[in-house]
Amino acid sequence: MPADEKVDPEKLKYYAKSVFDHMGGAVTAAMIYLGDHMGFYSQLRQTGPVSPESLASRLGLSERWVREWLYQQAAAKVIEHDNDGLFWLSPEAVAVLADEEHPAFGAGTFCQLPATMGALEHLPESFKTGLGTPYDAWGEDMARGVERGFAPWYRNFLVPVAIPAMQMKDRLMKGIKVADVGCGGGVAILELAKAFPQSHFYGYEISERALERAEDNKKKSGVDNVEFHNAARHPMPSDGRFDLILTFDCLHDMTRPDLIMKQIREGISSDGAWLIADIKARATFEENVEKNPMAFMMYGISIMHCMSSSLSEEDGMGLGTLGLHEGLARELAENAGFKSFETLKINHPINAFYAVRP
Repeated sequence: MPADEKVDPEKLKYYAKSVFDHMGGAVTAAMIYLGDHMGFYSQLRQTGPVSPESLASRLGLSERWVREWLYQQAAAKVIEHDNDGLFWLSPEAVAVLADEEHPAFGAGTFCQLPATMGALEHLPESFKTGLGTPYDAWGEDMARGVERGFAPWYRNFLVPVAIPAMQMKDRLMKGIKVADVGCGGGVAILELAKAFPQSHFYGYEISERALERAEDNKKKSGVDNVEFHNAARHPMPSDGRFDLILTFDCLHDMTRPDLIMKQIREGISSDGAWLIADIKARATFEENVEKNPMAFMMYGISIMHCMSSSLSEEDGMGLGTLGLHEGLARELAENAGFKSFETLKINHPINAFYAVRP
């Protein structure tokens, strides 16, 4: 600041408030994590309006701690309350915080919060060296949080919306081979496997933690037409055997998405299709800020997770959360040998969807 420029007291007041509003958001996010982790939201969904004493008793917890959590959540307008000292979830809060089958469910994402915030301990070194941290370093809760964050969309929209948009339903019903590259906990292809038992599905993933969850999810699902593979040891075959390939919310996290795209081109059949779902990004910082009200959060998540993962190796591209915009995705796909690149008209608040063909 120039020496002769004075601080405007009124602007200072509002600026300081905006800064501490962000601190308030971080604290509330931590309390939402506790609400999900401790079972508060699911219990509130079951009981309806309840007192702190009753909620604590039902969960076998200390009333004083439960009461303070309820006060924070009500003050933050996350939950409802009245003058009789009762607290409850609105129908909208149930959808977002307590109903894992609802497409709007979002509390699952918060279970990765401790791991994400734990990155702060290591980030100063990353800023010095330029190297990030691989995905598995963040532990089980990170893998579980990513899975729970994306699962509601897979369960509600993948089969009825995305597959018809790709014009692949009939082929899946007859029986084809499908690969999910970066399959995570396997929720997407398990949903497809249940819907299309004549087809066979192969999940490829380098995260050991995610693969453990995938195998566990497979057992619970009861399907027998899915296989999971550690891509570091058993990469996707390059003989053009797959009729449909999926990459969901993973390309921007990869160290070398350009090389993965070339592997996908080698693995896809001549009349096959590749469905990309990735963060809805724009080509410039200015466009991201103008069109995405969550841009500030996504750039922060990028530093703590997405860009860190994509820079976890020396030659990482470092795309980051908002790095794979449509133009770059199209360019990388063309460089990999694909001829057709189509943006699908699928309405999603965060992701863009592309149909790519040889």
